[in-house]
Amino acid sequence: MKVLQILPELNAGGVERGTLEIARALIAEGHEAVVVSNGGRLVTELEKIGAKHVTLPVHRKSLGSLFQVRALRRVFEQERPDIVHIRSRVPGWIAWLAWRKMDPLKRPHLVSTVHGFYSVNAYSAIMVKGERVIAVSESIRDYILKNYPQVPADVIRVVPRGVTLEQYPRGFTPAAEWLASWQAAQPQCAGKAVLLIPGRITRLKGHEDFFQLLAGLKKAGIAVHGLVVGDTHPKKRAYLAELRARSAELGVGEDVSFLGHRSDVREIMAVSDIVYSLSQQPESFGRVTLETLALGRAFIGYDHGGVGEQLRPFFPAGCVRLGDQAGLLAATQRVLRERPVPGVVGEPYTLKCMCESSLAVYKELVTKP
Repeated sequence: MKVLQILPELNAGGVERGTLEIARALIAEGHEAVVVSNGGRLVTELEKIGAKHVTLPVHRKSLGSLFQVRALRRVFEQERPDIVHIRSRVPGWIAWLAWRKMDPLKRPHLVSTVHGFYSVNAYSAIMVKGERVIAVSESIRDYILKNYPQVPADVIRVVPRGVTLEQYPRGFTPAAEWLASWQAAQPQCAGKAVLLIPGRITRLKGHEDFFQLLAGLKKAGIAVHGLVVGDTHPKKRAYLAELRARSAELGVGEDVSFLGHRSDVREIMAVSDIVYSLSQQPESFGRVTLETLALGRAFIGYDHGGVGEQLRPFFPAGCVRLGDQAGLLAATQRVLRERPVPGVVGEPYTLKCMCESSLAVYKELVTKP
């Protein structure tokens, strides 16, 4: 079986990571994996595991991207995949337009994954055009059924994103060498409660709520230091400057460290007292939530979307009503004071389950008469 996945780029992000994980699972079972994207830092890793990467500019949100339809159809004809798996809207439209002009008896099967709560319109509808539609959480399944009634419920497969429990073992402690290096590089964290908000620097991720929380804790006499970890796209640098200015306005400029992209997020989670998700819009899943809980660390987030879906069974102490600043402050104080322990993360929220379920969707179509 050969599976071709298509997405905008291969840089940081949950969609990108999931693409690599499925490619790795395919190859481990003796199948072939091809990925089409505009490239990025993860291409080298993809190729190291034995997958093939085809570079096409399928990332631009413009009508000019439609010029890639013929080029992509040629890729389909050359590679002859059994499955084309679309993971994003612009590449999804390019792939669908290329796919629909092929001979129905010879063209690959089409699978799509709904990774997010996209705006409901004709543009987003491409993500539910697959012969099978994968929803990354029950919240996303409900979103599809509510907003796209033309999609039969029996073509939707809920496949939660998974965490590698071996990589995120409960009670994990970073290596002594890493700890020494961290303490030397981050002396501002010593003797303080360390609060972490990971994720890309974008306007909806709730960084300003995080700064207000730090200000409230500081006012209450609690010694804290906030860590902001995540990529800043070149187009978002102005917003990063806004965030720095906002933290200074709130009087916590010296109490926040902007660490940018890090490859040691697991270790940073392990030395943080609490990890946060304060996204203003619901997250479709929120794998960082799951990774933190798997480590046995405290997590606080707004109770909506996939984050709320995970917190309710594993760490209800971390659930806060969306935008409730007083509730956020109270929950943080309670967790710092009482140190509640998350429940143990297991199936179906493991990487093994995610990969097996995804490959089962492919096999279901390939063996279909």
